[in-house]
Amino acid sequence: MERTIPKARTESTRPRLEPMLDLEWSQAIELPRTVASATRPSDLRRAWVHRAPEDLVVALYRASSGMHGEIPAPWWLRAVVEGKLESRELGFRIEDRISGLLGRRPGWEFVPWAADGESGYWEFMPSERGASGHSIPTTVLNTSRHDGWIDVLPAHSSTTPPPIAVGGFAGLRSRLGEFEAVR
Repeated sequence: MERTIPKARTESTRPRLEPMLDLEWSQAIELPRTVASATRPSDLRRAWVHRAPEDLVVALYRASSGMHGEIPAPWWLRAVVEGKLESRELGFRIEDRISGLLGRRPGWEFVPWAADGESGYWEFMPSERGASGHSIPTTVLNTSRHDGWIDVLPAHSSTTPPPIAVGGFAGLRSRLGEFEAVR
């Protein structure tokens, strides 16, 4: 029996490997496990999307979302890509201003374990299980759905109410008494 030695692969028969955008994007927004103890949004800025050059972040986001529609991403990145927000740095400043305001007020707690890619959110704990009996506290989160960048979800117990669009940092500061009144 004669053994036939297989021919060496030529360039045209080699397997062609291409990066998997889903995996690449997943790794781009992945945070280290240590962020569970974060007390403000800046503690979460450890992923590639927070540190890599902004133009590369935007390009990968566009390539990844172009194949599958909306993908998990920070609110500020969606706003930058849509041309509504100048830069990632401005998004960070908005988050930091909210953190500076709510972090000093009693009853507000930062929740770092938001949806994949998101920047965390703030909860007003006295609005949960207080006199009003709500099981979900008043929540402040950033959004790209309007140019005030802040939504408030009122305390509730069943169906999530529509978010209240807040007119930026000044709007949040001026309405805090209203939001904190629910207990």
